[in-house]
Amino acid sequence: MQRTRTAVSAVVVGVVLLVVAIAGAYTVVVDRSAVAVPVAATAPPPADRLTASIESAQQRLEEVPGDYATWAALGAAYVEQARVTANPSYYDKADGALAESMRLRPEGNDAALTGLGALANARHDFSAAARSAEWALAVNPYSATAWGVLTDARTQLGDYPGATEALHRMLDLKPGVASFTRASYDAELHGDIATAVSALEQALEVAGGPADEAFCYTYLGQLAWSTGDLDQAERRFTAGRKVAPDDPLLLRGQARVAAARGDVEAATRAYRRVVQTQPLPEHLVEYGEFLLAVGQPDAARKQFTLVDTVRQLFAAGGVQDDLGVALFEADHGDPGAAVAAGQAEFARRQNVDAHDALAWALHSAGRDAEALEHARAATALGGRNALFLYHRGVIEAHLGMDDEARRTLAEALDTNPYFSPLHAPRAEELLASLGGRP
Repeated sequence: MQRTRTAVSAVVVGVVLLVVAIAGAYTVVVDRSAVAVPVAATAPPPADRLTASIESAQQRLEEVPGDYATWAALGAAYVEQARVTANPSYYDKADGALAESMRLRPEGNDAALTGLGALANARHDFSAAARSAEWALAVNPYSATAWGVLTDARTQLGDYPGATEALHRMLDLKPGVASFTRASYDAELHGDIATAVSALEQALEVAGGPADEAFCYTYLGQLAWSTGDLDQAERRFTAGRKVAPDDPLLLRGQARVAAARGDVEAATRAYRRVVQTQPLPEHLVEYGEFLLAVGQPDAARKQFTLVDTVRQLFAAGGVQDDLGVALFEADHGDPGAAVAAGQAEFARRQNVDAHDALAWALHSAGRDAEALEHARAATALGGRNALFLYHRGVIEAHLGMDDEARRTLAEALDTNPYFSPLHAPRAEELLASLGGRP
């Protein structure tokens, strides 16, 4: 199902810290982008390198337990480890390491403050993330990493002008994979797909190793898929898997392409590997909805039954996922629970994703007049998100706004006729029932 880039992972934040800690020296970068550390094509997988850097930091701290910088590096590495492994227990480890760094150096510790901001982003506490990043920048206004954390937090809070401002500061300080990928997302949110693609291609040109390349190919493929260009999407995802064969997001991209082409066997095989590799709630839901769409409701229910269990594990690690709960309950569960979750999410942040989730939750509860305001807000920034447009079109249709609904549904399908194996056919059916395209 199509959502905006960072919200594709409702639990794992799209922008986290990767720390390379060797012999007490460390480099902090973002977006899986260790551009400061050249990596040969034959280097070990990212997870192995990350484990090695964690072990190196731990060894350093056994020898020099008062090294606040290495504690900060270790904390940031644990945030990344949580993303790579889909194991939220690493968030508590990150919290402890960063707290120790702050205890050892409570003043002027911009590295730990930046790490705390990244951790807060990962836990979806975006207000806390923004505060931590701002405190870090008060110490060191030249930290591109802190500007990146602030960019992410402001984006998720719905402060898009503030996010763009922070992004420009980051680009000025350190043009590279981390800043170019954020520039791509900023452009995508505002509907400028050509600039979004260009920024990712620039990131790919300066990619420092397989992890960087895989990240760039993932979102180049995602951009192509979001506009319905299956051939280009497949080329990008395939290129990415040449450097990162087991990357779950690249596998998910290939699953989406296969599903759009009606290749049920290939899509099932790819989705199964995705949930085995990274059993996140959004992956389980997407696989389950695909299974529903191809007439396998029992298999779909097996995926859905795992969602709540996984969410509880992440909640124990401090991760808030009311947005994911709102959408899931609206589509597959309790409308009352959907509205409660949607309202809780919207109280914390007012970005396009929160507007869309609350709109869809209110619709599921029969409150379409209230839902329309949020559905319009979700599509007002300029980005053409087919799922958001579909949600708005359904709400308009239920309010008897047939002409508006026809235009909106047609725009959704023109944007990406494959946006969801479950909802795209429903969009086609609803549009036909309203008299077809305007």
